[in-house]
Amino acid sequence: MASGIFAVLDDIAALMDDVAVASKIATKKTAGILGDDLAVNAEKATGFLSSREIPVLWAITKGSFVNKLIIVPIVLLLNVFLPLATKIALIIGGFYLAYEGVEKMVHYFTHREKKGEEVIEENTEVNREAEKTKIRSAIVTDFILSVEIVIIALSTVLEAPLATQILTVSVVAILATVGVYGIVALIVRMDDAGYKLIKRSGEKGFFNALGSFLVKALPVIIKALGIIGTIALILVSGGIFVHQIDYFHHLLPGLPSIVKEIAFGLIAGFLTFFLVSGGKKILSAVRN
Repeated sequence: MASGIFAVLDDIAALMDDVAVASKIATKKTAGILGDDLAVNAEKATGFLSSREIPVLWAITKGSFVNKLIIVPIVLLLNVFLPLATKIALIIGGFYLAYEGVEKMVHYFTHREKKGEEVIEENTEVNREAEKTKIRSAIVTDFILSVEIVIIALSTVLEAPLATQILTVSVVAILATVGVYGIVALIVRMDDAGYKLIKRSGEKGFFNALGSFLVKALPVIIKALGIIGTIALILVSGGIFVHQIDYFHHLLPGLPSIVKEIAFGLIAGFLTFFLVSGGKKILSAVRN
């Protein structure tokens, strides 16, 4: 009996060791998409009053956990019974990300009259609805990026036993959510931390200088993350097309991969943008 228990414990230890090694490899493989995920979600989690930043970020984080709970089992099942479906889902998600990236670009160049960061207030019904809309948009984008993360993580353990696949993908999914939104929380609270440092230092010395730096750096970081997040959307979408569609993967082999990814992301984004814009205008004309 004792020997049987020790044998089971040994098997569990071996499994955990395999999962730890596989998770490390999978995390490295998904590092690029995690960086993009961070940039995109940091940009989406900003533009709120200070008192609403953490509640909004927590709402997005909970949505991200729900996304992972949905995605992980579905991807594992599809990988067993219908592998082609995961590729189709990725490509559809790629069009959505490309559309969102191009929409941000078009909005920026056609709404230049707006100055400063748009802040969603909390004291009107209209602005509360705007906050909910932004949260939903962030969760949808997180869903698509999460699909990419989970599939990449799964691709590193395809030859491993099913138990190792399940645990590895689950570990990466949890680390992705906690890591990304933990860093986002630190970013959006930089100014509050800076003000506290200034206050406690009596506006003198090193901590005063550090606090001032944090306060002044936040708007720059937010603006930079907005640009990086938009580029990330285009890159991720283009990467999906290049790596998931063989024809595009082998097209123009002499062209650097990043150039191809940006090009395909922009082409897909503008095509989707014009189709969606045209569809909206047709619907509007029919309704009127």
